[in-house]
Amino acid sequence: MGERVKGKVAIVTGAASGIGEATATLLAAEGASVVVADMNAEGAERVAAAIRAAGHKAVAQKTDVSSEADIQRMIGRAVSEFGGLHILHNNAAMTAGHEHANDLDLLTMTVDYWDRSFSVNLRGAMLAAKHGIPVMIQGGGGAIVNTSSNQSLAGDLSQFAYSAAKAGVNALTRSIATTYGRSGIRCNTVSPGHIATASSKASVSPEMSDAIIANNLIPRAGRAEDLAHAVLYLASDEASFVTGQLISIDGGQMAHLPHYSYLIASGAQTTNKAK
Repeated sequence: MGERVKGKVAIVTGAASGIGEATATLLAAEGASVVVADMNAEGAERVAAAIRAAGHKAVAQKTDVSSEADIQRMIGRAVSEFGGLHILHNNAAMTAGHEHANDLDLLTMTVDYWDRSFSVNLRGAMLAAKHGIPVMIQGGGGAIVNTSSNQSLAGDLSQFAYSAAKAGVNALTRSIATTYGRSGIRCNTVSPGHIATASSKASVSPEMSDAIIANNLIPRAGRAEDLAHAVLYLASDEASFVTGQLISIDGGQMAHLPHYSYLIASGAQTTNKAK
């Protein structure tokens, strides 16, 4: 690996598995000191230990991103362990299969679930930015990368709370970028499509996974590493002129008209009626 974020201090939330684990591991391999933050303390320590075993710097921090006190402790851990904060990847979200099972249509939505979804999927990113930005400014600036979802970009028959919260993340990104750009803060969003993590495999059936892949222009599911490399770029000085942007990491899922999968399956070349 190289040194694309050498000397920088990073926090990755939701880093005990999936996209967060891949991002924390890659940032560390590229020279960052990483706080591996997750509600799953055992999983966070496993990831941090693996990073240290590879010769890089990392500590684990148990963090419930819906708790402002936990967020403050997380930011404080970055400062006390590594001396500051330069990279914040707000990745934690409610993505477990049992959570999605409760996130159905609007008429079955409970207020308690709606509020809990927003507390993790949106408020967590807001709190981390609220307490992280002053530390970043004090250290000369920094980069925030928020994980959204393609669910925020188009309608579906379920996941009303998750999609609305992630749409809020997109707006939060633009507001942070606009307000704090002249203070040295960049903020961008990565929007995953169908990514083959343990969480998605537990919540998406093989049949549904195949149907989604049929609509990808690159005919496979995404990998956690696909997101990690995008986050690395946005966090690095290579993206010093990139802010306020949403980048879909989705194999082209959102880039075509809805009949694409039928054309591929049928071998047709056009929607025009055959003569």
